[in-house]
Amino acid sequence: MKNNSLIKGAAILTFAGLITRLLGFIYRIYMTNVMGSECIGLYQLIMPVYTLAWSISCAGFTTTISKLVAAQKAQKKFGDMHQTLKQCIFMSVGIGIFLNIILYFGAQKFSLAIFHDERTILSLKILAFSFPFMAAGSCIRGYFLGLQQSSIPAISQVLEQFIHMGTIYFFIGKINHHIEYTCALAVAGIMLGELFSFIYVYLAYKNFECKQKSIAPTLNFFSTFSSIISMTIPLTANKVTASFLTAIENILIPQRLLLNGFSFERAISIYGQITGMAMPLIYFPSVFLMSLSISLVPEVSQSYATKNNRQINYTVSKTILFTSIIGMGSAIFFIMFPKEIGFFIYHQDISQMLRLLGFMCPLLYLQIILSGILNGLGHQMFIFKNNLLSSFINLFFIYFIIPYRGINAFIIGWFISLIISCLLNLNMITKSISINLKFDELILKPILAMLATGLVVRLIATKFIFVHMPNIFGLFICAAILGATYLFFIISVGCISFNDFKSLAFTFSLKRKSKQKETKFLFKKK
Repeated sequence: MKNNSLIKGAAILTFAGLITRLLGFIYRIYMTNVMGSECIGLYQLIMPVYTLAWSISCAGFTTTISKLVAAQKAQKKFGDMHQTLKQCIFMSVGIGIFLNIILYFGAQKFSLAIFHDERTILSLKILAFSFPFMAAGSCIRGYFLGLQQSSIPAISQVLEQFIHMGTIYFFIGKINHHIEYTCALAVAGIMLGELFSFIYVYLAYKNFECKQKSIAPTLNFFSTFSSIISMTIPLTANKVTASFLTAIENILIPQRLLLNGFSFERAISIYGQITGMAMPLIYFPSVFLMSLSISLVPEVSQSYATKNNRQINYTVSKTILFTSIIGMGSAIFFIMFPKEIGFFIYHQDISQMLRLLGFMCPLLYLQIILSGILNGLGHQMFIFKNNLLSSFINLFFIYFIIPYRGINAFIIGWFISLIISCLLNLNMITKSISINLKFDELILKPILAMLATGLVVRLIATKFIFVHMPNIFGLFICAAILGATYLFFIISVGCISFNDFKSLAFTFSLKRKSKQKETKFLFKKK
């Protein structure tokens, strides 16, 4: 049943994530074709502000709610769940309103002093109004994730992206393709998306609350507050520091590219290509892993609270194996066909960036999953220190090496930081739960399958497919052949077996019965 709830929650979030990512790609392609990579670069300059505000007002509270509610549900303390949510919303929204005021009235100073581009002033003022709604909505989504009811957060996620896309689509023609106003319109879509997403999850929570009997909390106000603060502060410090350092990285990249001989417009354009075009492609296959990482926090936390070590070991080992398989398969796809992918998606040549980033797929995806596992085990401070180290490595390469080696220096520094971070995370996990990871199965066998797949598919592509077909159709055919070939080799080398597929199918066949039992249990308890 535990595996069922984890897989079911991850599957729902994955489906929503796929829709959101596809809509996001359509948006980026449309925006790139209308305004070019410079507009994407300007938009990407503003996004770290959004991420930093989310980290300060939402990130710690969302994970705290998810973990506390999961533990309280396991201990049948249903009254404490609602008290935890209400206190988190009060604190999170208060911080969101404070950030709203600071950014709105300080937009001009931020724009000129930090970005050195006055075209971001309007976008920053519009973005400021999204913070309170973002804070409240994130808390409620964390509550439902703690209950392992992923459908409501998933629907809100898709709704948010639809609003964002709709704003761009219906109003882009009225701003005469002006970069400043196009960027501001995209930010307005974010603000409206946060607003309507909050309205949806709030109505869902009120409906959920009405169906339950009133249950008094077992903890008083100060006990709940203490539990929230003790967990939120290290989580928030981790996220804020990481977001702050990431924001510094994003601000420095265009500025250090100027020292490499580029003009300001070209530097912004290169920045837009790597952060707004190449990186979204690289991260796209990780949509399931990001959903799985979110679901892992309450799953591992609940198993850890009940001392179910066998369940934790099984979940962690299978999750890391699955991550390795997806990472290796994605890497070979981006390494082999970067030029075709770039022209098909954006009608631009970003092959050099895409090929280099392709080598990072296994490490990027593994980092996502390891962070989810460590959060569930309660190692927030370790994650904070690890992320701090990674950011300092990135900043070193950005500040000192980019002026001499260009954008490739950023990619190399990022790659080195990921290697160090993943090794440290794996070491902490093995110490915490005494798990014996078989690295030949997790790394060596997927690498062998990846290399064999690359040789076979590249031969077929160069000798038969791209010779007789246009690149677009050939790319689809190559992707299908690559997927089938990779799956064949993965099974052949013994990474996964047909029994794993049977087990997965059986797990999904149980989900309806499990959901009915869980719902009856939750609503009958006083």
